[in-house]
Amino acid sequence: MTRLPLSVLDLAMVTKGHSSSDALRATTRLAQRADELGYMRFWVAEHHNMATVASTEPAVLIAHLAASTSRIRVGSGGVMLPNHAPLVVAEQFAMLEALHPDRIDLGIGRAPGSDRRTAAALRRGSDGSEDDQFPSHLLDVMGLLGDVRTESGLFDHFVATPVATSSPAVALLGSSGFSARLAGILGLPFGFAHHFDMGGTAQAAEIYRENFTPSPVLSEPYLIVTAVAMAAESETEAARLLYPHRLRKYGMRTGRMFELMTPEEAQAHPEFEQAMEQPSNSIAGTGEQVAAGLDALAEKMGASELMITIPAGNIDDRIEGLERTAAAWKVPAGV
Repeated sequence: MTRLPLSVLDLAMVTKGHSSSDALRATTRLAQRADELGYMRFWVAEHHNMATVASTEPAVLIAHLAASTSRIRVGSGGVMLPNHAPLVVAEQFAMLEALHPDRIDLGIGRAPGSDRRTAAALRRGSDGSEDDQFPSHLLDVMGLLGDVRTESGLFDHFVATPVATSSPAVALLGSSGFSARLAGILGLPFGFAHHFDMGGTAQAAEIYRENFTPSPVLSEPYLIVTAVAMAAESETEAARLLYPHRLRKYGMRTGRMFELMTPEEAQAHPEFEQAMEQPSNSIAGTGEQVAAGLDALAEKMGASELMITIPAGNIDDRIEGLERTAAAWKVPAGV
């Protein structure tokens, strides 16, 4: 059986009682192990002003992770383009590509990656109207990185780097039909945030395929589906390790940001039972059970690649999850 490429998404989660430095060191260890195990990509997210997330500036973290690994592609899952000037994004990723040729991915999203107040601070008090300009800003970034699709743009007057010899791979990310349609029209790879647990994955996948137009970078649709996947010694243990994640998701849905606790602390929380009653599309179990769940997800969505995120607080549990999943998926090590 030929398995799809398997990749990793990480948020550099800050667990209760630990620091941002601890979280970033853990993410580095995870990236290094993913590199050794043969995973295809390692992406980091952009979130701001969150007590549990240290991944605030993807470009900075990507530079560190690419320098700390040898083979795996490293990228953003994603850069929230409305928070940044297109020229700045293009310059950052052109430099990353020059430092690490053919290993850099630029995943682009349009959400703020935070609350409204933080978004306003990042966007210098904007009322959010720049979201209407997202398609043109995306085309400007693409053009500055060598993929020119319009008659004119920023690329008429600016260069992202003086003499580029290669370009980062650009993908459009999202959790809605808007991003799926735009990715299809532009013929870009599309990554859907299935791990958000908000539904709509199948519909977005269909919209993407229906609107897909071959482009200079892609001749047929390429759909990346992200999923929470926790592999452990047993199904019971895997479910236990996801207790803090389930509680944190419940908090977010009810307008609160809980700390990322230990499984024992999460289980003792007064709202634990309510959290566990919430539906979840997380895949948890032994390595073989996780692989079977990922196979089913890929078949249902028509995925071209799967990207797993492991929200366990303890880095050793996350690494074990990577190892068990890779072994069951039969990821070819170090290729």
